[in-house]
Amino acid sequence: DRRFGASVPDWPAFPDTAEALRYLRQHFRLIILSNVDRASFAGSNVRLGVAFDAVHTAQDIGSYKPDPRNFRYLLDRLATDGTDRARVLHVAQSLFHDHAPANAVGLASAWIDRRAGMEGWGATAPPPDGVRWDFRFPTLAALADAHREARAALG
Repeated sequence: DRRFGASVPDWPAFPDTAEALRYLRQHFRLIILSNVDRASFAGSNVRLGVAFDAVHTAQDIGSYKPDPRNFRYLLDRLATDGTDRARVLHVAQSLFHDHAPANAVGLASAWIDRRAGMEGWGATAPPPDGVRWDFRFPTLAALADAHREARAALG
């Protein structure tokens, strides 16, 4: 339905996300790999309040995650600016749409498991067998807090 697709810019951000992104932006490049079009992401980005270093949408790529083309597109763009994939952490919620294809191209990943303790997979398909992640947090804020704690421990 077109109305549902057009509603994406009106969807609220998770309450922890904007602040966590502002913190992370101070320490890392932030790049979006999204399953929406540019106009929809622009509307969502207003709620996030962060300038991203790059935004790659399904509209730009011509396919939707988990299609491997999305991750090849991302890696090709990173390679053009000299970023080694070993320095990339793919952060996402969907094991099906994000972590499985990130595994396939050798990216480290952090699972934002917002459904921790809930039954089923929500609106996404169950993940394929063997999907893995390097880090797991219940929220993006928890990931940012872990970074803060690690920095503090290093002095």
